[in-house]
Amino acid sequence: MNRTYKLTFMALFAAIGTFGSSLLWFPAGVAKAYPVQHIVNVLAGVMLGPIPAVIIAFVTGLLRNLMGTGSLLAFPGGMIGAFLAGYLFRKVKRTWGAPVGEVIGSGLIAPLFAVPYAKIVMGTTVGAFFFLPPFIVSSFSGALIGLILVHRLKKTNRWNFHYEK
Repeated sequence: MNRTYKLTFMALFAAIGTFGSSLLWFPAGVAKAYPVQHIVNVLAGVMLGPIPAVIIAFVTGLLRNLMGTGSLLAFPGGMIGAFLAGYLFRKVKRTWGAPVGEVIGSGLIAPLFAVPYAKIVMGTTVGAFFFLPPFIVSSFSGALIGLILVHRLKKTNRWNFHYEK
């Protein structure tokens, strides 16, 4: 894939993540679940790889925060999940690796990272179990939809999945 094509997809995914998060969300405990970012993480992890997926998650989080539609917790959650989605997909060479990586990264590791991050950046001292349920609900729902979309894209034969056996 040439660089221009890859950058175009990165910009498209960042736009979908930014705009889609304002359209599709649902309450998850004490927080709101934004599954669109997790969908984008799975798609970008499979199609572009872990580093572009992390860049997309960062740009999406930055744009959402600048527009006032996101929280600072979008950074660790989105970026850790995006990296693990792309990394696990490349490691196992199966499409199920991306959603599993997304749920592990955004649903399990990110809440643990969010505790000191929330204390330093946001000034709050809540525990990891406060963040765990909404992060898991959001990442699982988005990862499942992302997996369905990856399988649908695979069936169209319009995308070259280099790592799939």
